[in-house]
Amino acid sequence: MNPIVNIAAYKFVALPELRSLRARLLALCQSWELKGTILLSVEGINLFVAGAGEKIDLLLAELRSLPGLEKLQPKISVTEHQPFTRMLVRIKKEIIAFGVEGIDPAKLTSPKLAAKELKQWLDEGRPVTLLDTRNDYEVKLGTFKNALPIGIDHFRDFPAAVAKLPPQLKEQPIVMFCTGGIRCEKAGPFMEREGFKNIFQLDGGILKYFEDCGGAHYDGECFVFDQRVGLDPSLQETESTQCFRCQTPLTEADQKDERYVSGQSCPFCFKTDAEKMAENIARRHEAIARAMTPLPGSAPYDNFKPVNVPKDCDGKTLLDALCRVVKHIPAAEWEAECARGFLLDTKHEIISAQKIVRAGERYLHKFPNQTEPDVNVRVQILHEDEALIVVNKPAPLPMHAGGRFNFNTLQYILNAAYHPQKPHPAHRLDANTTGLVLITRTQHFAGKLQPQFAKGLVEKIYLVRVNGLSSEKEFSCDAPISAEAGELGSRKVDLQNGLEARTEFRVLQKNADGTTLLEARPLTGRTNQIRIHCAHLGFPVCGDTAYLGGDQVGVTQTLRVDDPPLCLHAWKIKFTHPLTQKLTEFIAPPPAWAVKI
Repeated sequence: MNPIVNIAAYKFVALPELRSLRARLLALCQSWELKGTILLSVEGINLFVAGAGEKIDLLLAELRSLPGLEKLQPKISVTEHQPFTRMLVRIKKEIIAFGVEGIDPAKLTSPKLAAKELKQWLDEGRPVTLLDTRNDYEVKLGTFKNALPIGIDHFRDFPAAVAKLPPQLKEQPIVMFCTGGIRCEKAGPFMEREGFKNIFQLDGGILKYFEDCGGAHYDGECFVFDQRVGLDPSLQETESTQCFRCQTPLTEADQKDERYVSGQSCPFCFKTDAEKMAENIARRHEAIARAMTPLPGSAPYDNFKPVNVPKDCDGKTLLDALCRVVKHIPAAEWEAECARGFLLDTKHEIISAQKIVRAGERYLHKFPNQTEPDVNVRVQILHEDEALIVVNKPAPLPMHAGGRFNFNTLQYILNAAYHPQKPHPAHRLDANTTGLVLITRTQHFAGKLQPQFAKGLVEKIYLVRVNGLSSEKEFSCDAPISAEAGELGSRKVDLQNGLEARTEFRVLQKNADGTTLLEARPLTGRTNQIRIHCAHLGFPVCGDTAYLGGDQVGVTQTLRVDDPPLCLHAWKIKFTHPLTQKLTEFIAPPPAWAVKI
């Protein structure tokens, strides 16, 4: 096979009529079956092109016919294969992106030092700083011995990196270098403008040095921006490659690392499952902060709560149905709401209190200009995988929309963090309760996890701090709990008609303030079960404003952010993971009110 000739060249020169020049060069290169990239700008030309030798000569002749490019001299190397996949001719603002105004190498650039002269300086041991202006990933493959890397990921970062150089370098001779010299054309004048007094640039860069001097004083190879990746001092392609994922150049040794998987990862971007999860969780936390700052429920809005007509209200008035569905609100208040136009049909048309309604119809109760109370949105995601999200829920924070809350809820937070997915909590915690919540990412996994709760197969352990000192180390409560909610959602012990409920307790610590820290294991899953059982036993939960002890019931509502906390925390949970089918346990860090266990 005929060898492929590779050329690299640049020239800072004013180029007019760029659009017509681009079209002509692209058409010619395609007709000559050349591949690579030509960058055109008002400041000049930069090119990397490969193809048959005679076609490359035709391209050079065409370029040298342009004013200012008569003496264009490329760097030439030969390969057995085509290192480029297509031919591109592009118009750019700069032929090498720098982003600093007032730097014009066509008019002024730093003194150039020939490759052989630099070698002589290094042979003689002259005191000189070799400054590598390339990106860090290029330096990784090789650089001059004892060279100082500028420490950047992109040439646009060069000015900021220069500002961090030691001030004493401004008085010392500096020879800067890059792959072919083009970056130094801009870097040199910039450093001179910043007060560096003895700046030289290696003429032709590393590639010219290899051509004239071989590998003397140089360690490794030179990174090039094509499929060859690396060239050795004889300008031959090396065995180096680039990571498909992170584009880091990889030596032969890197490719032998067990973390290198072609097309997937390398030693520099490989991450363990735990590291990947940590990165994902960090992004979720950022998404939560964006979605909840400011709190979405803090902006006034009209809220509409549905009212469904039950069967026994068929043919009765809307007022009758309202009093039947929401028993704790007097008829006079409902009449006033209707008179204000706050009862609507599903088309948002105002409905009279005396309208005859039919079973199954839905009406809307309008709450105008509503704002929601503040909540604690510091949701901590402890774990996530394909099936499951585990969060440590803060308080006060409702799980779902309801009552005074529509947007300031855990569900809204999850929807924002995992959009377009809509995660499904597999169980609930009270708004005032902190701790572990298991959330499935799809309905499929919800179908595998939620039945475990229904069948009592999930082991849950809570921390609870109660008022009073127990005389026993372990005790339990079997008091049945009412099936229906009372006013504002509260339940109570109902010895006659209540649902079976059992909670086991173990004393963890008795405190000097008359409180006791307990471990609570609810063996059934009744609403507010632990709080009701603690109050029934004469040990009401600290901070509980609803279940005050005995038959006393306070006001059941979400605490304010600055209220004393409800001392109830979902601490541990053990279940069969819906993806792995393995017994799995999670633990949420104890809150501040739970003294060290």
